[in-house]
Amino acid sequence: MSVLDLDLLTKGGPVMWVLLGLGLVALVVFAERTLFLHRGQIRSTAFLTGIKNILAKRRLMEAITVCEETPGPVAAIVKAALLHHEDEESKQRAAVQEAALIELPILERRLGALAAIAQVAPLLGLLGTVLGMMRAFYAFNQGGNYATPAALSGGMWEALIASAFGLAVAVPAHLAFHFLRGRVRALVHDMEWTGNEIIRFVQHDLRNGGSAVPAASSSPVKKDKL
Repeated sequence: MSVLDLDLLTKGGPVMWVLLGLGLVALVVFAERTLFLHRGQIRSTAFLTGIKNILAKRRLMEAITVCEETPGPVAAIVKAALLHHEDEESKQRAAVQEAALIELPILERRLGALAAIAQVAPLLGLLGTVLGMMRAFYAFNQGGNYATPAALSGGMWEALIASAFGLAVAVPAHLAFHFLRGRVRALVHDMEWTGNEIIRFVQHDLRNGGSAVPAASSSPVKKDKL
């Protein structure tokens, strides 16, 4: 940060440092969430096709192992369906929905904080503007009928800089929030599609085709603790 930037922060008043902190927090949250959602995004169609091929060969444990080794909520949904492959369709669907309810808060974690920063930053900028105007009018009042422009400039600087900096933090935070929400919606769509497809495959294609997957009672599988 250059000397000019520090000078602007100083002229903007104490609210500027709060806005700077919020901007850094928003940047960290955006970077962390982007990387997390990127790791969780897989090619659902190719992944599900591979799982179906494994199940068609009556290799249930291998399919569950592939799900455990694959990151992201889609694999967790498929694993939940496979762990309840012997149940009727309603119970298997309930297990898939329960797994989805566990994964969804993980996907949306910290998005609320980013939205809050986007909403609060303009208000803090407005607060800085009000404080700056109060400072300007106080200087004008102290100067009486002969208040100089120099006496007023400090308060005006504080008002304008705080307002501009608040908007400079809020606008990228809003864009980052909507970008991440779009990524979450895409993952949720993949989860819904994959869950329906794996349930249909297990309940109808495998069973009606006479190649139902073997029971997993001989090799118990523990559910992951999320």
